[in-house]
Order: sequence, then structure tokens, then C-alpha cells
Amino acid sequence: MENNSGKQKVDPQRQQKAKEYARLRRHLMVLDLVLGAALLLAWLLTGWSAALRDWVFSWTDSVWIAVGAFGGIFGGVLYLIDLPLSYYTGYVLPHRYELSNQDLKGWITDQLKGLLLGAALGGLLLEVVYFLLRIAPQTWWLWTGLVLLFFSVVLANVAPILIFPIFYDFQPLKEEHQDLKRRLIKLAEKAGTEVKGVFKFDMSRRTKQANAALTGLGNTRRIILGDTLLEEFSDDEIETVLAHELGHHVNNDIPLGIAVQTVLTFGGLYLASLLLDWGIGYFGFQGVSDLAALPLFGLVMSLYGLVTMPLSNAYSRWRERMADRYALQATENGEAYASALVRLADQNLAEADPKAWVEFLLYSHPALQKRIDMAHDFSTGQA
Repeated sequence: MENNSGKQKVDPQRQQKAKEYARLRRHLMVLDLVLGAALLLAWLLTGWSAALRDWVFSWTDSVWIAVGAFGGIFGGVLYLIDLPLSYYTGYVLPHRYELSNQDLKGWITDQLKGLLLGAALGGLLLEVVYFLLRIAPQTWWLWTGLVLLFFSVVLANVAPILIFPIFYDFQPLKEEHQDLKRRLIKLAEKAGTEVKGVFKFDMSRRTKQANAALTGLGNTRRIILGDTLLEEFSDDEIETVLAHELGHHVNNDIPLGIAVQTVLTFGGLYLASLLLDWGIGYFGFQGVSDLAALPLFGLVMSLYGLVTMPLSNAYSRWRERMADRYALQATENGEAYASALVRLADQNLAEADPKAWVEFLLYSHPALQKRIDMAHDFSTGQA
């Protein structure tokens, strides 16, 4: 909607619902964090973790099998206990706020796919981490950090062709969108990046929300547009949204983001190594590679991630502002970008103007109203 000055404004009624939705999600996030921490502490303090370790080794002598079995049972129990909250957060609430198109069968199917994929990738990482704990008990945290760095780069490269298609159907843009395709490819060329195509994916099968992204690295880099975006947004608006994504490429945000995250990960792993050493005396672990110490490792990394989240988000907001500036400069269309951001706020039911503390702690992007104002200022020559 527009105000009397012609500026695009978020729908106040949608924003009232967005604030309610955001507040509920924050409460559920806190509940999830408290529940997760309580469960991990319970595994440690009640001796369940040691009992599970002893039971696993009572029927196998293979450390590799024991790691997989312990991780599968431990992770499975946590998953099942958290499942009702996940169902409410991921299925009930989006339907209540008219954001979801997904039926229960589809949600369950996605949960099963995610569970299998998580078990495969998580199981592999767990085996590697415990291998490093066994062979390098003093420096395992350093080698684990390097492995995670390698893993994140590989995953970023293969995700568009191996992982995303598990959940979505990707199709090249058809004839009716060829003009938009040419505009987006030209925009990518202007940004100095080569893309392997422009694809539409079926977001509408799950949600009413809209999104676009530049995914992949090297020969897997491609532009993907949600069908909800194509149906509801103008070509000018889509171009500005994609220009923002290209801004991350121009500003080298992917390698820089991986580097920053790696540094933070090293910090968390080093802290975990200190606390695992402490746990040998306090909990009676047999060593840092004791399977019974896995809940302590999870608890340390979770709390570390929570404490460093404001720092990570502050860095992310800085890079997002830079990508916004690039989008405005590359398209020279602040009006279309402001319109796209307003439409995203209304369609995605995103809180445009959260409280300062909420933005500081939880937002990886600047508040939408700030981004909308930046786009308006650009269109009027004030930025």
C-alpha cells in the first residue's frame, strides 16, 4: 500500500499479525532452548549417558559401530521429545497465520526426509569427530574445525544439485519469463559472476511466502526463484531482490562468511575441549573420546552458539546492508526495491519494525523498515 506521499508502506493490519507471530515464535524458541538444555543436563546428571555407553559396548567391540549406535539413539530420543514442539512451530502455527499451503502428509514427508538426511550427514560428522578425539585428544578441536570448514565448502557446492532437489522441484524458467531471465543473467554478468541458469522452484506447495537466492559455488552457481515470487512480484521488483543476492557475491560474502564462522567454530570447539577435560574429573568420563561425554559437548556448543549469536548477527546485518546498497546502485531503482521489501514484509508476515533488543539479539538482517527507508532515500536522492 502507499501513503499520501506515494511511498510504499507496510500493511498495518498485516504488521499487527506479524508482531503476534514473531512474539509467539520467540517464546517457542526460548522454550525449545530451555527444553534442549534441560534434556542434555538430564543425560549427564542422571547417568543415562554413561548407561547408554555401557549398553552399546556390551554388544559390540567396534568403536565405529558404537559411535553410530550411541549417536543414533541419543539423537533419536532428543528428536522424538522435541517433535511435538516442532509440529506446533512448523505446522500448526504457520497454518493458524495462513502462511502454509502444506498438508499434514507433506509435512511428515519433509520431516522424514530431513531426518534421514540429518542422520546421514550428522552421523558422518560424528564418526569423524570421535575419530579425531581418539587419535588427537589434545588438538582434536583444531582438526575438527578444519574438517568442518572443508565440509561447509563442499556442502555449499553440492547443495543446489544434490540436497535442494530432495525437497523442491526445480524447473528452468519457461517462455513467459524469458525477458526476466535475460535481465537477471545480464545483472549477474554485470556483477562479474557466471550462473548456470535461472530456475523456478515450487515454494507454493508448502508456503505462501516468497524468496529468491543465488546458490552454489563455481559450476553449480544458479539463480533460483520461488514460484510465489514470480506470481506476486513485478519483474522490476524481482530484479532488485536478485541484485541484493548478487551483492553478496560482489562483496565476497560467501568466503568471508565461511571464514568468520570458522573462527567462531574454532572458539567453540576449543572451549568444548577445555570442558571435556574438566568433565573427566567431574563426571568420571574415561577420556575426552568417551561417548558418555557427547551431551556435554552438545551443551557447550549450544550455549556457545547462543552467546555468540548477537555477534554473528551483527556481522550479518553489516553485510546485508552492503548488499542492499549494491542492489540500489546496480539497478538504480530504489522505488522497485522499496516496493519489493514492502511486499515481502506483507506476504511473509515479517515484523518490519521490531524492538531494538530483538533486532540486536535475533536478526541476521536489518529490520525491514530500515531497509525500506534506505530504498526510499535512494530513490529521492537522499542516500
